[in-house]
Amino acid sequence: MTRFDQLLASEKPIILDGAMGTELEYQGYNVAGNLWSAKYLAQDASALTKIHLDYLRAGATIITSASYQASFPGLLEAGYAEEEIPTLLQKSVHLVQQAITTYWSSLSQEEKETRIYPLAAASLGPYAAYLADGSEYTGVYQVSKEELKTFHRPRIQALLEAKPDLLLIETIPNFLETEALLELLETDFSTVQALISFTSQDGATISDGTPIEEVADLCDKCPQILAIGLNCTAPHHISSLLKKMRGVTQKPLATYPNSGEIYDGIHKTWHQDPDNQHTLAENSLEWAKEGVQIFGGCCRTRPSDIQNLAQQLTKQS
Repeated sequence: MTRFDQLLASEKPIILDGAMGTELEYQGYNVAGNLWSAKYLAQDASALTKIHLDYLRAGATIITSASYQASFPGLLEAGYAEEEIPTLLQKSVHLVQQAITTYWSSLSQEEKETRIYPLAAASLGPYAAYLADGSEYTGVYQVSKEELKTFHRPRIQALLEAKPDLLLIETIPNFLETEALLELLETDFSTVQALISFTSQDGATISDGTPIEEVADLCDKCPQILAIGLNCTAPHHISSLLKKMRGVTQKPLATYPNSGEIYDGIHKTWHQDPDNQHTLAENSLEWAKEGVQIFGGCCRTRPSDIQNLAQQLTKQS
């Protein structure tokens, strides 16, 4: 049994971290460009490490690598040599592992006894993230299943060589891409355990219009998928999606929504007001009643949100 298995088997609330790009921007870093926060893997890795530590101190149990936007074609187009790319992808996981080691060594023995040793998750974003045009929110891109496998295969391989605790396949907006990824796990990476998470714009379907039940059912049949989630989705859509998902799977569920703001993929800006009716913690407490075990935040969430989330869920458990 792996550490991710053990964590899920405990049936206790599991806390994911929050946004990386949002926090980099807040601290004055420029995340403009197609690589987004991944450009700091080469430019200033200490900025990423600091934010990983901020989320650990906030109470996160799973820390996510800054590899969401990193891919072989994306890094090649940014000017990196092909032989550099596996090292950069592995570095994203190593930075998380180093942050975890640093954080854990700073705790007293008494503190360690009250905490779970954190897990390092290797983030795998969708093909849409490479396009960097907001396609996560439409799920529209004209590529074949084999092309999607070719796109994802080398980055999964590189990330796994860094020995993360799990693969976090996130913000998937497209049914064909879901099929490609699950088939890749089965044929090429048969020992990998993963959490897969989808994005929705309407509370009923993923971004390309596929009913959430269809993708959840597909994932339910894949033994390597240990948990199924929703991320970068407005909070007011989550409950209806959870109910539909629970109708086809009993696997652990995950929620890490965005703030409720809308992303403009053309101008690369967020607009409309965030959902201020309820905090991330308040929403998550309601989702816990619907069977969610893994909680965190996506775009526009910060360490303070995760800290409040962790504190409130700890009180309830």
